[in-house]
Amino acid sequence: MYENTIIRLQSRMSFVDYLCRNMTETTKFLNLRSEYFAAGLLLITLLLIVTTSCRKDEIGSSPLYQLSFSADTVIFDTVFTSIGSVTKQLMVYNKNSERIRISSVSLQSGAQSAFRINVDGAAGNTVNDLEIAANDSAYIFVRVTVDPSDENNPFVVEDELRFMTNGNEQRIKLVAWGQNAVYILADQQIEGFPPFSIVADSLQTTVWTSNRPYVVYGYALINSYGTLIIEEGTQVHFHDKSGLWAFADGVLKVKGTLENPVVFQGDRLDQPYRNVPGQWDRIWLMEGRAGYDHEIDYAIIRNGYIGLQAESFLRPTSNKLIINNTIIENHTGLGLFARLFTIEADNLVLANCGNYTAALTMGGSYTFRHATFANNWSFSPRNNPSLFLNNYFTDAEENIVTVNFQFYAGNSVIYGSAVEEIQTDFKAGADSAYVFEHCLVKTGRNFTDWPAFVNCLKNDDPLFVDYSNFDFRPDSLSPLIDKGNISISAEVPHDLNGTDRSQSPDIGAYEFVPTVKPHAK
Repeated sequence: MYENTIIRLQSRMSFVDYLCRNMTETTKFLNLRSEYFAAGLLLITLLLIVTTSCRKDEIGSSPLYQLSFSADTVIFDTVFTSIGSVTKQLMVYNKNSERIRISSVSLQSGAQSAFRINVDGAAGNTVNDLEIAANDSAYIFVRVTVDPSDENNPFVVEDELRFMTNGNEQRIKLVAWGQNAVYILADQQIEGFPPFSIVADSLQTTVWTSNRPYVVYGYALINSYGTLIIEEGTQVHFHDKSGLWAFADGVLKVKGTLENPVVFQGDRLDQPYRNVPGQWDRIWLMEGRAGYDHEIDYAIIRNGYIGLQAESFLRPTSNKLIINNTIIENHTGLGLFARLFTIEADNLVLANCGNYTAALTMGGSYTFRHATFANNWSFSPRNNPSLFLNNYFTDAEENIVTVNFQFYAGNSVIYGSAVEEIQTDFKAGADSAYVFEHCLVKTGRNFTDWPAFVNCLKNDDPLFVDYSNFDFRPDSLSPLIDKGNISISAEVPHDLNGTDRSQSPDIGAYEFVPTVKPHAK
């Protein structure tokens, strides 16, 4: 039965082809004797149908015509264990009322791309003149080949697929993994929050080890009552606009060591990106329960937008953030941003930020011992000082709400390229105080009128070893040497490099070591 049906269809198609090829003969045939008029009328109708079907659809030229796609990003989420060669498909839809011609489908990186495309059997990095009928679609196959053992590769290999239609350009992102690593890909989103993937769920403790780097695409989320422990030597790399997020009552424990710190940075490690700020978003810590403190020890947090943000988001926090022996540097926004939190920090370096190195706002309690706030930001103009202190916020009805605020800095340096590196913004109505003890500060304040500055040095260049390379150790001529208070250093007996400071402490996170090259006058 099926064979007879196919034969009849083939016969009819052959007749249609014949009519299309022999239009003149067909017309003569229709002028035969009048007794065949009915049959002729029938064939005329057939001829009109065939003639119409022989013409292609008109190609629409409207610049308003747009393509639709099955996805805005093609992600090759395979973790390669050898040289990887993977193919994915992308559907392209023409939802317009006319046939359209895509003048070019091309890879932005051209021949240098790790990706290749195949469109209607044509492979390469550019395909021209792809036509899609009205309300129809086409398949595009995208292929990537990456050697994950090549450490010169970025962790995330990217390109864009460009479509040019009637003068309009549309782009689809292509993303693949370039090195062996643990890849965390955002798979959830709640309105008002960034996309995320849960890495430590409620009542779950997750441990990240140094066996392989972690690459985060989106946000890695510690859920309420979950705990993430990051062991010494672990490397965490964030893609653009990505970060680490401890939701309310989630807990972060970073357990680096002097020899093996935990490093948080972007996913581009090739030389031009080594010291480029703004490559990822932030580490975001929210409020928690009493006794469940966030702890960060021996960490390096660099090249993001905000290094570390700790805030009471849903309610005032009952836990603390404890930071020891940590460097937060080279962020386009802020190094440390706090809202109504409790922070205790020893041997902390906050350096080179486009905004504040630390903004401690909406009240809270903050203690810094042997900290170095150093801001010689040079990527763009900097309009804010290194340190900002604030004890209030404005509610939804524009009412000012003051909150208790306590700040203490001991044996610390606050210095930078601005004329004034300390700014305060306090309102009456809350118990608020700040004290700088045995610090070197850059400020226009007259110490005789400001009892908050106790035995402090004012506006002396600290003479760090190398400002441009983020080396904030004091050199041999530094005024920081031996100017610290021994009772403060007794609580922090070793500097960020493990050097003993119990006898004659210096100001800041580092002790002077005689082998350091002297500052050139």
